[in-house]
Amino acid sequence: MTADLCWVDGVLSDSLPLPDRGFAFGDGLFETLLLVDGRAVLAEFHQQRLARGLEVLGFPVPALSLDAVIAQAAAAAPAGAAALRVTVTRGSGPRGYAPPLPVTPRVVAQLTPLAVEPAHWQVPARLGVSATVCPSRPALAGLKHLNRLEQVLAAAECQRERWDEAVMLDADGAAVSVIAGNLFAVVEGKLMTPDVADCGVAGTRRRAVIERWAPALNLSVAQARLSVAELEAVDEVFYCNSLQGIRAVAQIGTRSWGDTPVARALHNLHCRELTAVGPA
Repeated sequence: MTADLCWVDGVLSDSLPLPDRGFAFGDGLFETLLLVDGRAVLAEFHQQRLARGLEVLGFPVPALSLDAVIAQAAAAAPAGAAALRVTVTRGSGPRGYAPPLPVTPRVVAQLTPLAVEPAHWQVPARLGVSATVCPSRPALAGLKHLNRLEQVLAAAECQRERWDEAVMLDADGAAVSVIAGNLFAVVEGKLMTPDVADCGVAGTRRRAVIERWAPALNLSVAQARLSVAELEAVDEVFYCNSLQGIRAVAQIGTRSWGDTPVARALHNLHCRELTAVGPA
């Protein structure tokens, strides 16, 4: 398989029925899962975050479950790694912001083969600091909702500047995340990560670092405010997401780092998670 496969409500399709509130208003949620030989990594974390998002947005539980979507995609997935994006929208409805009653969620899945081996240690990234600010959205904080225009603008800036990634800040100048992942700093053997109670995404790999991998290394984790100047003063920086796992940071602005032992150790635990997934 070399091209993406897409399903709409469980049926192979190359088109989206309209009207759709996800297309019209960004009224929906999405999850991006890593499949390894047809098995989803940390599927339970994705399921729990999606369930919370559905509750916050007032969606009924879709008729097509995430487990069913994963199983369908797994049957078509290539050997090795693939990305599975699952989007849940509020479905069709009349024009206007008010949600339709009743709501019939629509589930769209997209399966993409990945050329990069997820267990491969990537070259540490060179980061810039984006001029695009993450707005305060406490009602939606932590959710992986469809409103991603700030990330689109920051990614365009990243392309222009030829950075590998970019730190995104809130309106007060504190780090929130990178464009596509959660940010961590190492300070005197302890981990620090921005709080996502006001804005940002509560990533599945962020949760794995906090709940599984850091404790396995006897590392404490604190959620804290970090300015760019404070980031540049730490011992080590890395970021994480579902497809890249753990990626060390080599540079932010004029500050550079050489050895990244904590990121390397966490990467090794991430690799064990991939091995634990096992063959389909």
